[in-house]
Amino acid sequence: MDWTIAAFLAADAVQNGTIYALLALALVLVFAVTRVILVPIGELLVFAPLTYVFFLPSGISGLPLQGVIPGTAWLSAGMLAVWAALDRAAPRRAGVLLGGALAVLGLAWWGAHGVPLWLGWILAVLIVFPIGPASYRLFFEPAKNASVLTYLIIAVGLHFAYQGLGLVFFGPEQYRLPAILPGQTPIGSVPINNQAFLVYGFALFCMLGLYGFFTRSLYGKALRACAVNRLGARLLGISPAQAGYVSFGIATLIACVAGMLLAPLIQPAYFQGFLLGLKGFVAGILGGLISYPLAVIGAIVVGGLEAWASFQASAFKDAIVFALLLPILFWRSLRSPEVEEEE
Repeated sequence: MDWTIAAFLAADAVQNGTIYALLALALVLVFAVTRVILVPIGELLVFAPLTYVFFLPSGISGLPLQGVIPGTAWLSAGMLAVWAALDRAAPRRAGVLLGGALAVLGLAWWGAHGVPLWLGWILAVLIVFPIGPASYRLFFEPAKNASVLTYLIIAVGLHFAYQGLGLVFFGPEQYRLPAILPGQTPIGSVPINNQAFLVYGFALFCMLGLYGFFTRSLYGKALRACAVNRLGARLLGISPAQAGYVSFGIATLIACVAGMLLAPLIQPAYFQGFLLGLKGFVAGILGGLISYPLAVIGAIVVGGLEAWASFQASAFKDAIVFALLLPILFWRSLRSPEVEEEE
């Protein structure tokens, strides 16, 4: 391996590590507040750019999709409508949710009949965004005080459901989306896609934004209180349910924007979300699912290991990355005290 190859692998490590860092930040945020491992975070990431395909002119997308409302809009509106039915005891909230469902369908109809590229970009994010908080309300909140294992089983079920719906909504194809910043910028001997700089900037913004949100804002401190002690937070007047909505909402927004920025680099398809989310989960595990800085460092480690493995043993690169979990989990099991099983 010479210095040129090492430079290209380093660039791939930084790009992939940044992708996994965004997902790891979302996973750590949700787990810290709700104890839910958000397995379908990858599906939420690819849903946004795949929805955006329906808003592109046929000359750009290459597909005659104009005038067709994407399936994610029907899914998002339907979940909001069910949420409204469950909260019918609070008429004002139910009315807002029904209005949101109609607004989602209206935005999808508007985007499907031709809008500027920048507006379609925003509409795709707004259409997919309600799926996250609605998932918490419909599937996780009814299982109050459940174990982490129960939440994990629900999350895995949601992953399979969303992945299957993705195949129905978008088909098996990969789609090429236009870049916001086309072209490349050479750094040394390595050409870097200009679109990647937007991904780096968004990752930095998320890290600084989450730090400021949790340390400076009152609502962020309330979320931290729910993460530390849900019962104590409830006694102090902090609603764990509201904290769950906010954490799922922030995580979904991070995933949607990240997916839109990454789409020109990865050519999204319905099946790509699971592997991306799983590698983000590995990065989060390296940080113990509690530390944002350690999760980012873990993401860079995962990206570097994947880049090295793709060069030395490309057929086993995913297996090598996931094998990183074994020593970490073994080390953590040695550090954790034994707890007798409760009847």
